[in-house]
Amino acid sequence: MSAVAVVAHSGKSLDGGLDELRAALAQRGVLNPIWLEVDKSSKAPKQLRRALDKGADLIFVWGGDGMVQRCVDTLVGSNASLAIVPAGTANLFAANVGIPRSIQTAVEIGLNGTRRAVDVGSVNGERFAVMAGVGFDARVIRDATPHMKDALGRMAYVWAATKNVRMDTFKARIEVDGSDWYRGDASCVLFGNVGRAFAGIEVFDDAHSDDGLLEIGVASADGILQWGRTFARSALGSTRKSPFVHMTKGRRVDVRLNRKVLYELDGGERNKRKEFHVEAEATAISVCLPGFS
Repeated sequence: MSAVAVVAHSGKSLDGGLDELRAALAQRGVLNPIWLEVDKSSKAPKQLRRALDKGADLIFVWGGDGMVQRCVDTLVGSNASLAIVPAGTANLFAANVGIPRSIQTAVEIGLNGTRRAVDVGSVNGERFAVMAGVGFDARVIRDATPHMKDALGRMAYVWAATKNVRMDTFKARIEVDGSDWYRGDASCVLFGNVGRAFAGIEVFDDAHSDDGLLEIGVASADGILQWGRTFARSALGSTRKSPFVHMTKGRRVDVRLNRKVLYELDGGERNKRKEFHVEAEATAISVCLPGFS
């Protein structure tokens, strides 16, 4: 049997809580897992490294996308597999790969599911599993505060999006795999490893987490009317059909802006920057996914 560790965000909740998680593991023969709790996702990497040093090769991560992102960033290069117990608000990575919000099912997938190598992306050296966003996307993440998410759930992202449709655009120059791809006004630049973003919007409808490529999108929508048309296109089936959206795929992306702009990784706000180096890292981590032998 694998050496099992649990790295848990103590402030997140799901079903019967961490007591149920411990019981679910015990019922399946995991009686004394390495158990590490943190009160902030930023503290997870240190605890995860402790678990790896103790020989853990199966890591259950309890929390939302911020916890998963921090652990993904740390796990790359190790031989350990990641098992997700989606106890956050959006849980986008879990939703994209089919892991439900159920402790019992998540534990079963972690212990007996299929382990598959999947890609990750990186922005200026920090890895992500779902998406990274510059501009509009990052401002939505910033304004959907923890208090709002507790009160409104996923609707907090809808409220935050509505608040930011009037943001000023910025000038962007984007190279993909060494060639010029986009120059012009932008309100949002997205890099996706999977397809579905906040509020269930299918941003990249042809995304695959194991193709060695990142999805790249630029939105040039400016103001309520243009953003409204863009959201309407998304609701009707494909964001790429909007005249204010440009999409491609690639392994390496270099972005230069005319001013510093906020960005985010998997729902975690980062400081403003003008330049971004983005890469796909193929089959970088092992993830426990649905599908039993």
